Amino acid sequence: MKILNIYLIAINAVAFIAYGIDKLKAKFRAWRIPEKTLWLLGLLGGAAGGLLGMQVFRHKTRHALFYIINILALIVWCCAYAYFVFIRQG
Repeated sequence: MKILNIYLIAINAVAFIAYGIDKLKAKFRAWRIPEKTLWLLGLLGGAAGGLLGMQVFRHKTRHALFYIINILALIVWCCAYAYFVFIRQG
């Protein structure tokens, strides 16, 4: 369980930072982080960090697909986490 907690903290931090970097690069019209990479970070467990990054940096907020993917991924990860904490470990 400790490894899962560390993983989720790390992946959410990476997702949050990725949204911030992508926003900064967008301002300077520099090379951007591909959208698929941002989606993948959310699907791999960084959905909360992605959603927080969207709000804090006001980035990708007009793209409904980013909300949908991150919210669905967050729901799945919360259910999986609850399963491991409450059911599997009893």
